Amino acid sequence: MGVPAFFRWLSRKYPSIVVHCVEEKGKECNGVRIPVDTTKPNPNEVEFDNLYLDMNGIIHPCTHPEDKPAPKNEDEMMVAIFEYIDRLFNIVRPRRVLYMAIDGVAPRAKMNQQRSRRFRASKEGMELVEEKHRIREEIIQRGGYLPPEEIKERFDSNCITPGTEFMDNLAHCLRYYVADRLSNDPGWRNVTVFLSDASVPGEGEHKIMDFIRRQRAQPNHDPNTHHCLCGADADLIMLGLATHEPNFTIIREEFKPNKPRPCALCGQMGHEIKDCQGAAREKQGQHDEFADTMPVAEQEFIFIRLSVLREYLSRELTMASLPFPFDFERSVDDWVFMCFFVGNDFLPHLPSLEIREGAIDRLVNIYKDVVHKTGGYLTQNGYVNLERVEMIMQAVGVAEDNIFRKRKEDDEHFKRRMKEKRKRMKAEQQGPAYLTTGQFAPQALGRRDQPEPVQNARHQAYNMRMQSSEQHNKTSAGPSNSADSRGVKRKAEDSDSEPEPEDNVRLWEEGWKQRYYKTKFDVDVTDDDFRQKVVQSYVEGLCWVLRYYYQGCASWKWYFPFHYAPFASDFKDIKGMFTEFEKGTKPFKPLEQLMGVFPAASGNFLPQTWRNLMSSPDSPIIDFYPDDFAIDLNGKKYAWQGVALLPFVDERRLRAALADVYPDLTPEEVKRNSLGSDMLFLGKSHPLFDFIRELYRTESHEGTEIPAELCHGIQGTLNLDDDPILPDNSVTSPIPMLRDISQNSAIGVKFKDPMYADGFVFKAVLLPGAKIPNKVLKPGDWEKGNREPWRPQLGFNRDRQQVHLDQSGFRALGHSLNRNQQGGQYSNTPPPSNYHQGHYRPPHSGGQQPFQHSRQNSLMGAPPSYHQPQYPRQQQYSDRGHGWDRAMQSQQSAYQQNMNRGRGGGGQGGFQQRYDQHRDDWRDRRDDRRDNRGQQHQGYSGGFPLPPPSRRYNWN
Repeated sequence: MGVPAFFRWLSRKYPSIVVHCVEEKGKECNGVRIPVDTTKPNPNEVEFDNLYLDMNGIIHPCTHPEDKPAPKNEDEMMVAIFEYIDRLFNIVRPRRVLYMAIDGVAPRAKMNQQRSRRFRASKEGMELVEEKHRIREEIIQRGGYLPPEEIKERFDSNCITPGTEFMDNLAHCLRYYVADRLSNDPGWRNVTVFLSDASVPGEGEHKIMDFIRRQRAQPNHDPNTHHCLCGADADLIMLGLATHEPNFTIIREEFKPNKPRPCALCGQMGHEIKDCQGAAREKQGQHDEFADTMPVAEQEFIFIRLSVLREYLSRELTMASLPFPFDFERSVDDWVFMCFFVGNDFLPHLPSLEIREGAIDRLVNIYKDVVHKTGGYLTQNGYVNLERVEMIMQAVGVAEDNIFRKRKEDDEHFKRRMKEKRKRMKAEQQGPAYLTTGQFAPQALGRRDQPEPVQNARHQAYNMRMQSSEQHNKTSAGPSNSADSRGVKRKAEDSDSEPEPEDNVRLWEEGWKQRYYKTKFDVDVTDDDFRQKVVQSYVEGLCWVLRYYYQGCASWKWYFPFHYAPFASDFKDIKGMFTEFEKGTKPFKPLEQLMGVFPAASGNFLPQTWRNLMSSPDSPIIDFYPDDFAIDLNGKKYAWQGVALLPFVDERRLRAALADVYPDLTPEEVKRNSLGSDMLFLGKSHPLFDFIRELYRTESHEGTEIPAELCHGIQGTLNLDDDPILPDNSVTSPIPMLRDISQNSAIGVKFKDPMYADGFVFKAVLLPGAKIPNKVLKPGDWEKGNREPWRPQLGFNRDRQQVHLDQSGFRALGHSLNRNQQGGQYSNTPPPSNYHQGHYRPPHSGGQQPFQHSRQNSLMGAPPSYHQPQYPRQQQYSDRGHGWDRAMQSQQSAYQQNMNRGRGGGGQGGFQQRYDQHRDDWRDRRDDRRDNRGQQHQGYSGGFPLPPPSRRYNWN
């Protein structure tokens, strides 16, 4: 899930870490799709060795997208996932490893958050259905129009959880996909593919980190491997820093706020369901050809360069005159540890530390002040020095009172500004507050009657001033001072302030600690034993999280047993609060985890007898599945920011109840409930191929170590697969719309990471031989403020030459535009050409290809074509509005625009057609005159001014 607002804060504070991806698009020639050749050098001017995919960040947007129509069935979902992976592979182009990790059974500490999210999703889904039904009835009673309600099964995103049939089917489809790519795509030829599906316990990103950790500890590991991790969670940034790999990059979708979404009731854009009026739908297109389509913009990707973030941190964390040697790697570990206090997936954040209020900067400043007293760093290799952490917490606790008061002042200031903004917007909508009357009254243009002659202008001006003064007094006095409005209740929409949730804690007032513990924990602040218990659990949590990030899961059964965190000032005498975690704990089985995180509404993914335990009144664990539950806003404004007050699952009671229903499982369900293994796939041209093929030929049933020299230094243990993918054997497609692989050249085998002895500590250091990348930041980058105009960098080369139009380019652009179009520049622009539904094909000419649905053309071929014109990417943040985008808008709209304006008009072809013919003749004559004079640039009369001279772009 990540840390809310962390990436936004990080990208604003350190803007140079973000780089926009350069993506090469597939082409089309005579209706044949030409895939991108990923064997060529990366257009981002950097070569990556390993690409890691946190697959849950891909599965969710492909199965239930928010900005485009959802897939119709499970098969389309799988194809969308394949195309998404293709696109990422095209951008990154890994040369050694592709690692795909799906979330398996999570540690108990994470299951509490998963349980909260799934119960919320179920509750919000039911509330949305009820709200739609209520608003629909109201609109129909008012005589409004709504399209008939579709009867279709709602996709329950809760099925994206280990143990469900959906995840089992996804694993089979990905095996087919990998075999197809290794057999047919040259870019995959020498890539080693790892697939860790949902049957392998562990979160996806932590399975990836465990793989990197264990390979780093091997003697054959390349310390200069360039890693690229795909995922949207903000905690991936901290995980990447925790590896101490010098070349680590994260790729993620660029977040674009305020994307338009259709109304959930009428399907029209421009309003939400609560504002739906049931108005008739406007015609989409000239012949309503866009009626069943939703225009969407293509999602772009960005790189986050952790090597540049390390440059920023080296400047910020460097401290002089320390009583101990400064170690930058240790200070980075301390920075990662301090970020845990503002929130993570396993612990609630401290009440006094909000990332939006600069909590991390505050912690860093305190850290640099206190580190002289601590005598050393806070952490080492994932282990916490609690005595030093207590000094940091006490320094934060001293400032807690001021923090809470400052938060209240900022909140009140924000409310005042929003109130003034609403008043201004309301005044603009109502028009001028006072209009003159009589002889000075404004007259409508074009009226035939003449205004009255001016008589006694001085008296009229006096009346105007008096009326304006009275109007001003009425407005400033407000309705409460008016006799007419006395006792009249103000309407909700006329109110200047939104209803505020009741806050009984009032952290900004004296006695806030007593009220907090009484309201949140229902105990008195004088109960020191209880407070110590909360603090001890939180301290254990800090140690568990840091160990999880640096060494792996220390305990599968530990969790924080409270909904709220203690105060920083409560961290007293914490040195002896933690000793060690319980050894030998095991993860839940997949179906057991489903029982621990699913609400009763999602019980259809479980066997019948297991499902009854969620709903039967006689169930011994019925209290784990409340139909309704409270959400404590905890000082926040929106429900999604609040705390879901759900009961914690008692593991012993759950296992005792499940013991009676375990015999009811079918063989297929028993298989889905078992823990699986990672898989390794590679193609015929890979050096390790013959070695694995020999294992199958000799039917070796013992684990075999990988020869490091055959697989880029990667080591681990191989075991034969029970249902293997073997070369020269056909692979059946699990998706009906995709073909079988008749000539398979891939091979698959079970893989297990290298094992280490109990108590082994993975060192959080730079490896010997690691080369620090060249410095990227320049002196000007340190002084850049948030107010300066920011322009994205394309690719990793900051000296990349941007595309510019020279004078000849502007002349060609002027000739291609219709200079006689009426209205604004965008008045005749058609809807975007990238639609994900329907079969409309816009008129085209020249090099522009007709639109075709990406899924219809992509039967496991190349990445989906988005059919954008093959023009170079322009500098999007130019001050001038001219460029390729404007040219393409006019080119796309030319035909439709002429058709719209060419209707009517007597004679064959209409007036517009005859006018266009004459205009072309005039243009030809004018061009001939220019050629004769030899001064074409002086005779240019296009719609664009001449640009300043600029360097030409080298297209070769």
